[in-house]
Amino acid sequence: MTLIKSISGIRGTIGGKVGDNLTPVDAVKFASAYGTWLKNSSQPKNDDEKLKVVVGRDARISGPMIHNLVVNTLIGLGIDVIDLGLSTTPTVEIAVPLEKADGGIILTASHNPKQWNALKLLNARGEFLNGIEGEKILVIAEAEAFDFSDVDSLGEVTENDAYMDIHIDEVLNLALVDVEAVKAAKFKVVVDGVNSSGGIIIPKLLEQMGVEVVKLYCEPNGHFPHNPEPLKEHLTDISELVVKEGAHLGVVVDPDVDRLAFICEDGEMFGEEYTLVACADYVLSKTAGNTVSNMSSSRALRDVTNNHNGTYEASAVGEVNVVDLMKKNNAIIGGEGNGGIIYPESHYGRDSLVGVALFLTHLANKKMSVSALRASYPEYYMSKNKIELTPQIDVDAILVAMTEKYKDEDITTIDGVKIDFATEWVHLRKSNTEPIIRIYTEAPSQAKADTLALRIIDEIKAVAGI
Repeated sequence: MTLIKSISGIRGTIGGKVGDNLTPVDAVKFASAYGTWLKNSSQPKNDDEKLKVVVGRDARISGPMIHNLVVNTLIGLGIDVIDLGLSTTPTVEIAVPLEKADGGIILTASHNPKQWNALKLLNARGEFLNGIEGEKILVIAEAEAFDFSDVDSLGEVTENDAYMDIHIDEVLNLALVDVEAVKAAKFKVVVDGVNSSGGIIIPKLLEQMGVEVVKLYCEPNGHFPHNPEPLKEHLTDISELVVKEGAHLGVVVDPDVDRLAFICEDGEMFGEEYTLVACADYVLSKTAGNTVSNMSSSRALRDVTNNHNGTYEASAVGEVNVVDLMKKNNAIIGGEGNGGIIYPESHYGRDSLVGVALFLTHLANKKMSVSALRASYPEYYMSKNKIELTPQIDVDAILVAMTEKYKDEDITTIDGVKIDFATEWVHLRKSNTEPIIRIYTEAPSQAKADTLALRIIDEIKAVAGI
């Protein structure tokens, strides 16, 4: 099946049969469930005041179709819509509270290929829904418990295409973003916007910071020129162009601009895991405080946080879990190792614009090359693997057995099983949708990370009897 329903939204491939893919019927059904949940859960308003939802989309080919379906479904429920049109995930997130809206919907499948799309759902704070809220929406969708408005009570649409500029202004006004220092550094930057909305907003941001921009794949037509997940194997074009142009660095974002990766001046990857590490290093050097990332993210953030006399904590995987722990621990910066920067001074959501602005300020202050900055951080390497199991195998029993086997080590079980050794770690998680165990390891060398992964895989297979 290519229709995946979860507490964070619904995603799937375009076309095919209803219930198996993200068809127009499924988009309407899920938008109806979200709107119905809002009407059931929001505070009562004045009789003449309707609920309000912000809607934006990335540049996917299917975007306008899904966008029109979702907007008109909300209108049919008597909900007013602030339509941002082509936008980014973090832009929609900041627009929701600024508009005093009751929620938001982002139409994007993030780093998935072009045949995918999704509805991602926000609360009145512009943050992703929690598990309880998401579960209620799934129940409403399954029951099709919708009650649409009569002709005199339909919602209205207000178009507002200013929010990408508002977002840029908000980032440039952050206290730790030093535009003058970046201008003085006279950076030259290559931007890969993977032909989505990042191709508009990232160059605009950079130009306002006095950066010379070389655009690569910045036409927002939804025809992704490479796999849109910002991993090394997908980024050969920008790596070559950075060197050819003599640029100081390359900036890569995914289609909805919540993941950020950098390319060093020599064409090598800075490392997605180190996007957060570098930004946190800068923020912590200016502001005392704590950090959070998820359990599958690099130990380098812990090391950098300790160097600044802060406290690092790890959350369960998932942005909503990172945000929840950041609030509990008063973290001043956090995120995920996939290049997601969450900076509460701006908002509680992964934001590549914030990441770019903080990183360039850091680089301008350091007065060093991007590769030298990377070399200044602790050296860690990851290995990411998975074991496919038959449906009959009890995955939970395997995780319990591995916990028992390593009970004398530092064990965390809030999300699968994470085993912290002195110089390396392994994180075992089961998939919610298929009989798979994911095995992530990290160590001071790639060979050690791979060796640890192979050892753990062999041990799991022995426990499972396969």
